[in-house]
Amino acid sequence: MTIPRNVREALGITPEAEVDFVREDDKFYIVKTDRPTVKGKLRKLRGIASASMSTDEIMGLTRDAE
Repeated sequence: MTIPRNVREALGITPEAEVDFVREDDKFYIVKTDRPTVKGKLRKLRGIASASMSTDEIMGLTRDAE
């Protein structure tokens, strides 16, 4: 769904923002949520993993083994 630019700017909605639709009687409202995106949650984990495998070995695990 496309939200018009003037509405996005008024609500402070950025490309990665989460929104909810709130129903009151017969009307719906778009509200910006404060929930972190999955990308934001994973960003905290960046750089903390370690592996004893080479990149080629790790990539091999992600591909079909035929």
